[in-house]
Amino acid sequence: MILLVLLTSMLIVYVTVYQYEEQTKDYNRLRFGRKEIATKQDIEIELDKTTYPVTTKNLSKIFQDRIYEIATVHKLTISMYDMNGKLLKSSIPYNFDKAEEVPLSENAVKDLAINSNHRIVLDTVIKDIMYQSSYTYINDSRFKRIGILELQIAQDNTDQEKELQEFLSRLTLVYALMLVLAIILAYFISTYITRSIKTIAEKIKETRLNKRNEKITIKAASSEINSLIESYNNMIDQLEESAVRLAKSEREEAWKEMAKQVAHEIKNPLTPMRLTVQSFERKFNPEDPNIKEKVAEYSLTLIQQIDVMSSIASAFSDFAKMPTQSREKLNVVDVIKHALDIFTEDYIEYIPGETELYASLDKTQLIRIITNLVKNATQAMKGNNIPPKIEVKVGSEGNSVKITVSDNGKGIKEQNKELIFEPKFTTKTSGMGLGLAMVKKIIETYDGSINFTSTEGIGTVFTVILPKT
Repeated sequence: MILLVLLTSMLIVYVTVYQYEEQTKDYNRLRFGRKEIATKQDIEIELDKTTYPVTTKNLSKIFQDRIYEIATVHKLTISMYDMNGKLLKSSIPYNFDKAEEVPLSENAVKDLAINSNHRIVLDTVIKDIMYQSSYTYINDSRFKRIGILELQIAQDNTDQEKELQEFLSRLTLVYALMLVLAIILAYFISTYITRSIKTIAEKIKETRLNKRNEKITIKAASSEINSLIESYNNMIDQLEESAVRLAKSEREEAWKEMAKQVAHEIKNPLTPMRLTVQSFERKFNPEDPNIKEKVAEYSLTLIQQIDVMSSIASAFSDFAKMPTQSREKLNVVDVIKHALDIFTEDYIEYIPGETELYASLDKTQLIRIITNLVKNATQAMKGNNIPPKIEVKVGSEGNSVKITVSDNGKGIKEQNKELIFEPKFTTKTSGMGLGLAMVKKIIETYDGSINFTSTEGIGTVFTVILPKT
């Protein structure tokens, strides 16, 4: 709308200026035509009543004084030439001593001769003033050509230009007011039109697969908007159905994977237990003097394997169901220091950025995060040819606690980076691959984040961000 008003105003200004120019040209042409007819009539009257013979030579005598009177009455300049273009008489006084006579150009004489109406009109600009001149023949009573008549008038368009300026000023004022009204109107119309679309856009932004999405209800909407709303609501219904099917499928798949992993991990201790029992059965001799030592040895082997099975069950239980958080105000600097005390490696360096840093966290879970990350870092050092080094740093970052654990171990391979937080994924020969998955799960329950950067052969840096409250 605003662009339309601007284009319309520009077009009207252009048309107005063009129209004024055309009207001015027509007005000047008609006015000059009327003056030309009246002047020629006066000249013919003077030729009829003169006592001199009407010839080319006598034109200057016939109009000796009369030419000034006629020029004054009609407010134009009159010049008379002979048939060759030599000036005979002019209403412009000139100094004969200085010979200011200006003959008519040969082109003007030729153009006049070949023109069908025997009349030509020329425009000239002298000192920024537009002059219009007409050239016709002077005839005697027998219509014999005895000279050339030049009538020249200065076209003064000051009044028309002033009128045009005043009109354009008023027009600009009107269109400025219209532009302001158009902007206000466009704002309210666009707000009304886009209100429904904005509501739909906000609902689409809030659409999530893992939660129940509200349908859109808008009153007094257009048919197009209603069609869009209906499509969105249908999509929400389909999305909920798909989410239910997907969740069910994911749960079934998760249970299948968990069952496979549990079965695999339990089979590992069952094999040595079976071999131990079979060996005990073959070699059991009640009369053996060392029977008690052998029974104790067999029992110890079975107990160790039972402990392994118990730890497997505990690990999967902890991963499947996180313990209830017991938040308390902790000095994170001290808790991390105590968590690192269990490690005996002398290449582990603790660098706290502050002496005290308090946050509302679960102490046990914070210790579990630190020990898992540091334990992984120490295991990454195995088989490394350079002196091992692990740095644990803690500090504030806005309203969050930032913990970094860096090592100069072998790093993480590019193909393994996307799987590093996946359950059951491990690059070690022992373990169930639940450590980092559990750490990530703990951190996400605090609305925190964990990420890492790693370069193969140089080392890895894990960064944990936890909110203070």
